[in-house]
Amino acid sequence: MEKYSVNPNGRLKNRSRHSRSVKEPRMPLDLTEKKLKHSNPVHLVAKGELEAAGLDPAASAWARHNGFSGEAGRTLVLPGADGAIAGALFGLGKADDGNGALALGALAKALPEGDWHFAAAPQNPALASLALVLGGYVFTRYGKKPGKELRFSLPEGADRKQVERIADGVFLTRDLVNTPTNDMGPDALEKAARKLARKHEAKIDVITGDDLLKQNFPMIHAVGRASAEAPRLIDIVWGDKNAPKVTLVGKGVCFDTGGLDIKPSSGMLLMKKDMGGAANVLGLASMIMSAGLKVRLRVLIPAVENAISANAFRPSDILTSRKGITVEIGNTDAEGRLVLADALALADEEEPQLLIDMATLTGAARVALGPDLPPFYTGDDALAADLAAAALAVEDPLWRMPLWKPYDAKLSSKVADINNVTTDGFAGSITAALFLQRFVEKAASWAHFDIYAWNPADRPYGPAGGEAQAIRALEKVISDRYG
Repeated sequence: MEKYSVNPNGRLKNRSRHSRSVKEPRMPLDLTEKKLKHSNPVHLVAKGELEAAGLDPAASAWARHNGFSGEAGRTLVLPGADGAIAGALFGLGKADDGNGALALGALAKALPEGDWHFAAAPQNPALASLALVLGGYVFTRYGKKPGKELRFSLPEGADRKQVERIADGVFLTRDLVNTPTNDMGPDALEKAARKLARKHEAKIDVITGDDLLKQNFPMIHAVGRASAEAPRLIDIVWGDKNAPKVTLVGKGVCFDTGGLDIKPSSGMLLMKKDMGGAANVLGLASMIMSAGLKVRLRVLIPAVENAISANAFRPSDILTSRKGITVEIGNTDAEGRLVLADALALADEEEPQLLIDMATLTGAARVALGPDLPPFYTGDDALAADLAAAALAVEDPLWRMPLWKPYDAKLSSKVADINNVTTDGFAGSITAALFLQRFVEKAASWAHFDIYAWNPADRPYGPAGGEAQAIRALEKVISDRYG
């Protein structure tokens, strides 16, 4: 694979750079289908229902003396008569306080090392098992020590292979997002995509550098040409060519300075995660291919760095997109929609049954819904209903937002077909979705996800840092439709 830098005349030339590779995601907590000898029980206790937990008198007394009454997320280790560990209590809280099965992920951090099992089957065995595995995740690439060595008996009703398949996809996403840009630029993102393609015997093609212009991807080239690493379009294809076409498009902006409309330093601190859309579609692709779903899967990732150099694209430039739509650049910091537009246009050309794009696209989405609740946009009511149901079923929250056509006029330009931003600052996530919608005409169904891809604070199911969002819900919808 070629590496590039920019010489003074703005042309791309080869260069080499050391890069540490992404490690294979690992299972930090061992789920086993075998019955473990000398395994300690975990008793799940709802708020105020200690008496219903079936504890012996000594354990009940220990809980009362320690003020344990089933508070949400609290773990209390029970001592045995000989000073050894006899089990643990875990608080479920009240039924209406919003804590779901993923709250059980806290056990992966709270329990002492050893062998464990649930004293009674949890209400949702599959999600409880997934929570345990996800909660044990540690990003170890730069020296942080792995988590505790825990073995947990798989509760009845959970499928170990399914749990590990989903966890693998989540861990791949987290690892990619957590890796800083010095080790996760466009070159490294391509390597990660190639590794996933090899694992599942998928075909992969990559269009790099000035070849993007030759093959009519001008906006991907414009956004990424100022970087020391060449822009590229990664294209993965897997599955029977006669199966229903499912295409995933992920924003792969490996770092976003804002371009010539440069961000303040505080605005760049998390920009290593601006390829979170790409990381999430790769995680979802991993889930789909590992399950062997009956689909013809295509994954498209425009991988770029929005850098600053003498040949950076400028405010007021007019770019002609792959689709032929001319775009006036109102702000170079709205670059994600530009690279997505070219990739979506390509995806749309083969009329997929389902076209999904994912991107860390707007701060407006975070203002509207916060970091935990990604908005999605679609004109397909049936798909929206399926996504809403799946989000609840697998505890992967989503919220449908409107493609409000009257706002489309805010993207008007006096000199081009469209501007890449509005001027009034209102409805930023909606207008970004409306921008992308112009590049999708032939797909039977399309949905856009404006994700954050980050946990600002530790969660029971994962630490602060990179996060998979919406892909577990999408996996369920795709599995239900095409499994």
